Parts: sequence; C-alpha cells; structure tokens
Amino acid sequence: MTRDDARLRRLLDIEKESLLQDIAYLQSREHIQVSASNHMADSGTAAFDQASGDALLQQALHRLRRIDHALSKFEQGTYGFCEGCGVPIDFARLKALPDARFCLNCQRKREINGSPSPGPRAMEEGKINHNNGASKHFS
Repeated sequence: MTRDDARLRRLLDIEKESLLQDIAYLQSREHIQVSASNHMADSGTAAFDQASGDALLQQALHRLRRIDHALSKFEQGTYGFCEGCGVPIDFARLKALPDARFCLNCQRKREINGSPSPGPRAMEEGKINHNNGASKHFS
C-alpha cells in the first residue's frame, strides 16, 4: 500500500465513521404522529420533517454501501481501478470522491447512456430533454 493509498483509505474510514454517526442520529429520531388533532400547518410541517429525515437516512445508507464497497476493494487489491475498463482511476478523482467506481471516461459514458441516471454533465451537453426529464440523445 502506497502512502497515497493509505491516505485514501483514511478518507474512506473517516467518511464511514461520519455516516455511521449520521445514520444513528437519523434512526433515533422519533416519528411524530401526524393526526387530525394537530393544527393543519403543524401536521404539514411534521410530515415534511419526517419525509426529509427519511430521505436523508436513505441517502446516508446508500453512501455507506458505496463506502463499504470501496473498502472491500482495498481488501481485494482492486481499489483505484475502474470497474468499467480496468484502467487506474486518476488520483485527483479518488481524492475528491474516494468511493469512485469508474474512471472519468466510463462515468461520462454511463451518464450519457442513462445508466443508472444521467448526471449534470449530460444535461450540460444537451443529452437530456429538459421538457419531460427523459434521457434523449440529440445528434
């Protein structure tokens, strides 16, 4: 393991610890019972807060799965290599996104092809139809 690998592993470990704390907090929050006895505005606020908390929890769990996947790649000796083409992922990309699974070229192809969902670059390049949100390739 190189010094850079150790630094990236440390970033992943720190991120995982932070996520575990966030998840524990989000799971410990009490769900407020939204009922007709509450004022309508209070019920709406409570429902919104609950939905927001649930969305944050799902995002944190998804991110944790990505971090765990990256950590398992360290154990397998495949960390830092693109899952699409096998080339080494640029260190600057890994430093910015330590759980990156794809090199920049493969990530761009995935976004343009809509797998799993197009990103901001596809939108900037006109690969997304803004009217109905559907992916559409324009020639």
